[in-house]
Amino acid sequence: MSLRSLLALAAVAVTLGGCVTQSEAELDLGPPKSTVGPAIAARYAAIDTDKHPIAGIDPEDLQPAYVRQLVDYKTDEPPGTVVVDPHRRFLYLVMEGGKALRYGVGVGKAGLAFSGTAHVGRKAEWPHWTPTKNMIAREPQRYGKWASGMDGGATNPLGPRALYLFKDGKDTLYRIHGTTEPETIGQAVSSGCIRMLNQDVIDLYARVPKGAKVVVK
Repeated sequence: MSLRSLLALAAVAVTLGGCVTQSEAELDLGPPKSTVGPAIAARYAAIDTDKHPIAGIDPEDLQPAYVRQLVDYKTDEPPGTVVVDPHRRFLYLVMEGGKALRYGVGVGKAGLAFSGTAHVGRKAEWPHWTPTKNMIAREPQRYGKWASGMDGGATNPLGPRALYLFKDGKDTLYRIHGTTEPETIGQAVSSGCIRMLNQDVIDLYARVPKGAKVVVK
């Protein structure tokens, strides 16, 4: 083959290089995304039997580590105790036999502001929400219009349920609540306390009575 033919073939190869399909290993697509099974996905389907509609969560958006599940859990706390581990982004409801129901949570700055033992002093369905003064000062265009508060509903940041923690008869301002941003579960975000997927906070709300012990690590 002549030198001119070799150069022509090389030019064609360079031109077509951008169209050649690379294998996934070559493309660095990152680790494959795990998916949850149908039974778990069904737990996070839309709910239309509550006071307000609750959107379902796309199964592909559910992170297996943060869906509600029964796990082995060693603790000296009695069954019925809620244990919040904000740093690992988990909430545990202690069960009998060395087990616990584990829920994934998202954590805001307020969710890191309290640790110790408290109790559920109040429970609310579709709770009223009022942004803090700091939130309004930080993002006035977003939060200023809600300075007087927002009634419960599908767009309320607290979601469909909230548990209010009290200590020594006083409100700690620490909340366990739902969310309008399910993608933040497992993450640390700028505002809020302990947020849960709406389907999970409804489940927890039904299991935990007023007065229940809560331990925040």
